[in-house]
Amino acid sequence: MSLTALPLELSSEISEAKKNGTPIVALESTIITHGMPYPQNLEVARQVENDIREKGAVPATMAVLNGTLHAGLNDTQLEELAQARDVAKVSRADIAVIMAQGRTGATTVAATMIAAHLAGIAVFATGGIGGVHKGAEDSFDISADLTELGHTPVTVVAAGAKAILDVPKTLEVLETNGVPVIAYGQDSFPAFWSAGSDLIAPLRMDSAAEIAAAHKMRGAMGLPGGQLVANPIPATDEIAAATLAPVIAQATQEASDQGISGKDVTPFLLQRIFELTDGRSLTANIALVRNNARLAADIAAALVA
Repeated sequence: MSLTALPLELSSEISEAKKNGTPIVALESTIITHGMPYPQNLEVARQVENDIREKGAVPATMAVLNGTLHAGLNDTQLEELAQARDVAKVSRADIAVIMAQGRTGATTVAATMIAAHLAGIAVFATGGIGGVHKGAEDSFDISADLTELGHTPVTVVAAGAKAILDVPKTLEVLETNGVPVIAYGQDSFPAFWSAGSDLIAPLRMDSAAEIAAAHKMRGAMGLPGGQLVANPIPATDEIAAATLAPVIAQATQEASDQGISGKDVTPFLLQRIFELTDGRSLTANIALVRNNARLAADIAAALVA
């Protein structure tokens, strides 16, 4: 199948942005379908898109709708997706199947990277990437996000890896896959809900222009894969790592006791942490996604400058 025959639809706003050289930032859609309830999910999706627009860039929320891969959703599509039931959560392994079956699917980090690359979009903002789960030496539970970063040339802005993961092992796998891990504005690797950790990031950059230059250099050298930009949550919005550690430990133990595995682990842990922090984790999550969207817009602008 040629690229022109691929069921890929760019919104009119994205088509116009590409024609005019306007910076574009890709966004995932699992945060809408699997991250929070309606109508909060729709409000947050609109808020994040607006943060990008206020920076002079155009947001491109990715989703599979009735078998067609969409780069950019209009407000009606966004609202319909926010209320949709039984939406598949698609990654590299199943996105083609969901499309071939004419179904609707929300894109994970890996699937959003694939969609962004197909649409010619170089920068993607998310909350946190997936990674190596605790106990992976027995379960082999390692997110496809890590291998996608090694394959697909998209710069991903995240607040590090989700703090429920084995972050040291996650960094090791990223290194094995040849992924540049760049902490933005600090030396330590951000810990998702917390701005810092005791892990030193392999690389540090202090400006969007530097990050854009590194993205271009990788392309010029023909290196496969993207970059991970680890952008710390603003200090005013963070939850201290010491506060979170026992909460994460409790939620992880509960998941183990209940035999929860595979794709069900992350949503279970995030829900339990939300409950155990009286909702503070979700408030922090929204703040860090918005912060990442703003930085991604700056990087996208630097790429087209």
